[in-house]
Amino acid sequence: MSTQLISERALARSRTLRARLVGALGPLTMLGGVAWAFLQPYRLTVLHPHGQGFWWLLVQPPLLVVGVGIVFALAIAPGLIEDLEDDAATR
Repeated sequence: MSTQLISERALARSRTLRARLVGALGPLTMLGGVAWAFLQPYRLTVLHPHGQGFWWLLVQPPLLVVGVGIVFALAIAPGLIEDLEDDAATR
């Protein structure tokens, strides 16, 4: 393989700043949820829910933030990144 082909592939794979920022939103949101859980551990009632049901354990704000980050990273961001790359390619 020649170096010209390798450099062309590297240019084709490079992303714009917008695409990188959109790709980083999901992991940053998940990191924020984990940080929130560590900074306010009393919000997570995992060990002794004291008579609370399943929904009380599942619907905790830091867990919801992590879930939103996962959904964004896996379902929404790939389409946005593809659109941004297509838009950058047409310019």
